[in-house]
Amino acid sequence: MRPLGLLIVALAMLAPLVAYMPLAARYDVIPLISQYIGIVALIAMAFAQILATRLAGLEMIFGGLDRIYVLHKWLGIGGLAAVLIHDTIDADLPALGRETRLHDFAETLGEVSLYGLVALVLITIVTFIPYNLWRWTHKLMGAFFVASVAHYALIMKPISNTDPLGLGILIVCGLGVVSWVYALLPYGLFQGRTAYRVADIDKEGSSLAVTLEPKGKGIVHQAGQFAFVRFGHEGVAETHPFTISKSPDEDRLLRFTVKALGDDTRNFARRLAVGQDARVSRAYGHFRAYKGDKPSVWIAAGVGITPFAAFAGELKDHKGNVHLAYCVREEGDAAHLNELREAEERYPNFKVHLFESGKGQRLTTDSLAERVDVDWHQARVAYCGPESLRETLRKGLVGRGLKRRHFAFEAFEIRSGIGIRKMVSWFLKRFGLNSGPLSSVIALARR
Repeated sequence: MRPLGLLIVALAMLAPLVAYMPLAARYDVIPLISQYIGIVALIAMAFAQILATRLAGLEMIFGGLDRIYVLHKWLGIGGLAAVLIHDTIDADLPALGRETRLHDFAETLGEVSLYGLVALVLITIVTFIPYNLWRWTHKLMGAFFVASVAHYALIMKPISNTDPLGLGILIVCGLGVVSWVYALLPYGLFQGRTAYRVADIDKEGSSLAVTLEPKGKGIVHQAGQFAFVRFGHEGVAETHPFTISKSPDEDRLLRFTVKALGDDTRNFARRLAVGQDARVSRAYGHFRAYKGDKPSVWIAAGVGITPFAAFAGELKDHKGNVHLAYCVREEGDAAHLNELREAEERYPNFKVHLFESGKGQRLTTDSLAERVDVDWHQARVAYCGPESLRETLRKGLVGRGLKRRHFAFEAFEIRSGIGIRKMVSWFLKRFGLNSGPLSSVIALARR
């Protein structure tokens, strides 16, 4: 996450505090605190809506889209927490005068917004709820945000809507509302405007490699980036982010290597056909290969090979030695293994290390260090795979001398929880409840 983006959000939240502090001499402090917290909630939700647009320029301010989605999630959760606090602490200021029907209506809007946001945020963080249900309910978040904005605009408060602070808050909220409406527009109207057609479909291990050719100019991308794709077919209707598993070329062909992880992607092999249309967004992401003279170690788990397949197409630009640790269940599951082997033969500084878990070849810090002979103090590591393995390897490699900042990864998840399972496990262990009926029930809930 880039500091500039965090600074902008922080300043937007702190600015109302500066304006509210002098009011403490005229009004009760507790209601003022409650009102300020309510304003912070509005600003947090507005920025969450803005970040959801994926507009060009956001990555320059906030960092890669993977980090933007993390910030989007926590702004939403933080905004809800602020709303709950605001609702708990009485925000009424009798000194402002007698309440009107308009004030009562604003209170009702606030209550509607509160309950709606609580329900939708719970659906978001409880990740066992089906993706399709979550996707459609998540779009409703903006409607309750609009109700919150109307609540703020109509409620009695010590600062007028036409004051610089009040106007500034309404402008930020207005941008949030416009962003929500923009995100609701059909895919392809502003996003996914670039037209492609399916040129080739290949089976790659346990995955499917779909090559697209542009109908016009196509998009510009860099190795390691991803794009949002929607195929013009009833059976594959959802829009998904897929890493482009091919380095850029003059023809601007794109290749997406897809593993069946959800209902939509499971239909690919059966429903997709050469010649079908597709709509592709611009390329996103800041996941890049280090090309200097220090040793590089690429670590891929399963379909996490996709960015490294693209990196391998640019090995001629790499000065140092490059090691690829590729973890699969068995060799037959490995996507793009043949082209990686060909690259290994073509470039003396490139070496593929295949870890087959089905044969007991587990990828651990020790097994990686046994096969990859590098000075970890100098190495640059790039990782793509499950979070649990990522954290285990990062901790182990840092213990062997790797600088933490030299462990690069992309934390891309459109939908993720807040670590409820970890918190529950810690609670059970902390209070000696990690055995018995309660732990059994939680174990069933995890399945």
